[in-house]
Amino acid sequence: MTQSSPRITKAVIPAAGLGTRFLPATKATPKEMLPVVDKPAIQYVVEEAVAAGLSDVLMITGRNKRPLEDHFDRNYELEEALSRKGDEARLAKVRESSDLAAMHYVRQGDPRGLGHAVLCAAPHVGDEPFAVLLGDDLIDARDPLLSRMVEIQEREGGSVIALMEVEPSQIHLYGCAAVEPTGHGDVVRITGLVEKPDPADAPSNLAIIGRYVLDPAVFAILRQTEPGRGGEIQLTDALQQLAADEKVGGPVHGVVFKGRRYDTGDRGDYLRAIVRLACEREDLGPDFKAWLRSYVTEEMQAP
Repeated sequence: MTQSSPRITKAVIPAAGLGTRFLPATKATPKEMLPVVDKPAIQYVVEEAVAAGLSDVLMITGRNKRPLEDHFDRNYELEEALSRKGDEARLAKVRESSDLAAMHYVRQGDPRGLGHAVLCAAPHVGDEPFAVLLGDDLIDARDPLLSRMVEIQEREGGSVIALMEVEPSQIHLYGCAAVEPTGHGDVVRITGLVEKPDPADAPSNLAIIGRYVLDPAVFAILRQTEPGRGGEIQLTDALQQLAADEKVGGPVHGVVFKGRRYDTGDRGDYLRAIVRLACEREDLGPDFKAWLRSYVTEEMQAP
C-alpha cells in the first residue's frame, strides 16, 4: 500500500570537485562558476531546486570554493554602484542570486567520492527525504524533471533516481539501472544498479543522470559502504542496497527523462550547451543564430 512521504524542502548540491577537465580555467575558479552564457552553471541548478519547491539548499564545497558562497551572498558595493547609475536591470540580476533560497554550506574536506559528499549532508538533512542535484547536469527549465521526481517520491515513498536512455556503447560512462515497468509510462521500478558497467554486462541502456530524491535511510548505508570503483565511496553502491531490500528505505523508482539536458562537465558538451541556450534567448538568439548560420556556411565552403 502506497504511503505518502513528508513534504520535501531540502536540496543537496555536491560542489567539491576539482574540475580537472577544465584546467587551466579551474585552477583558481570553481568549475561551477564557469558561465553558461551570462550566468554561472551552479545558479541554473539552484534555480531548478527552487522551482521544484525546495527552498533550503545545502552546498557541499571544498577548498578554493569560496566564490560559490560569494555569488549567492549580497554584494552591497556593487549593488550601490548600480543603484547610483540607475541601472535597475543589472541590479535585479545581481540581487536575484542572493534572494533565491536559504543557502547553507559545508566542506567535504577529504574528497572521497559522491557517496561521501552526500553523507556530509546528514547533519543538515536529518530524518527527512531530500534531493541531490549534480552541478554538471543542467536540466532545461521547460522540462521539469525534479518536480516530477518529488511528486513520485511523495506519493510512493522511498527513493527516486533520474534515468535517461543512452546509446549502449556509452553506458560504460554512467551508472546503469536494471528496471521493471510500472503503471506509469515514465516511471520504472529499479531492481538493481551497477556503476559504469561494460556494455556487454549492462542490464539496460538506462543511465543514471545527476538528479536523485533520496530516503534518509541512505545515510546509514553510506556510513557502512566501502570504497568502490576508483577507490571512492559510490552513491550507486548504496542505492543498490536500497533497491535490493525495500524494507530498509522503501522502494526505489526511476523517472525516465526524455527532455533537454545539458552536460557541462564535458568541454564539448559545455560549448554546445552555451550555443543552444544562447540561441533560445530572446535578447541574444536572433542575432546569434544569424551569425552562426553565416559562420557554418563559410566553414562548409572553405577549401
